[in-house]
Amino acid sequence: MMDEQNKGEYRSLIALDTSTAAMAAAILKGEEVVAEIQSLAERNHSVHVISHLKALMLEAGMNQEELGAIVVGNGPGSYTGMRIAVTAAKTLAWVWDKPLVGVSSLEAIAYGAWHNGLGNDSEQIVSPTEHWILPIMDARRGQVYSAGFSTTEGAEWTRWLDDGVRLMHNWVDELIAKLKVEQQGKEIVIWLVGDLSLHQQSAELLKELGQAAGADVRLYSYVLEGQYLAKLGKKKLEAGQLEHAHTYTPNYTQLTEAEVKLKAKQAGEA
Repeated sequence: MMDEQNKGEYRSLIALDTSTAAMAAAILKGEEVVAEIQSLAERNHSVHVISHLKALMLEAGMNQEELGAIVVGNGPGSYTGMRIAVTAAKTLAWVWDKPLVGVSSLEAIAYGAWHNGLGNDSEQIVSPTEHWILPIMDARRGQVYSAGFSTTEGAEWTRWLDDGVRLMHNWVDELIAKLKVEQQGKEIVIWLVGDLSLHQQSAELLKELGQAAGADVRLYSYVLEGQYLAKLGKKKLEAGQLEHAHTYTPNYTQLTEAEVKLKAKQAGEA
């Protein structure tokens, strides 16, 4: 854990993520978001990432000397997309001699959706209620990148399921089984968040089965915002959870198609 003097070095930071179709980036100064961008141009992330970051710093009226650290979303998600942000962040951390921290892109989606969902919810959130926040990204072939987080109002944000690739319909069954075990004596609200468009049928099934079991299930479409990546990164920076700029890699979660085929071919030859 760093001392208070060192914490001051991290009061300003820049955060970026290109693991999804949206390039999300933000500059945080203390607790204030002083600049933010969300660019929906997946195929052009590599072309625009540096120019977008320069524009962000210009908007914030900051230069590299005033930045205390670099925060990057490390996936999972698009293989090419993850590499773009991580490569850019590693390069800037090395060239500018800044600390580097990696944040799960799924956690940033969950964290942002949770805060946005609360703001848009007309019902008052009751403190004893436990909330499960389940972020998803499409991983093709009926699969999703997913994770699990929980909190109660005013309580600690905790992770209970690692980032991973899961068959969506199987995961729904697993969540309902978990719900039936853990729901006894408490109220649970389940938030399924992220890009729900390709998994709407499974999302609706989760809602139907969850409500039948007595839980409140909320389906909340959400696109990652840079400010929540930055806020999670700030927490990790203050906890001293830094990465090495030369050796840091994205969280690929699973093998690429080419790697799967190569391993199958090698196994056949063996």
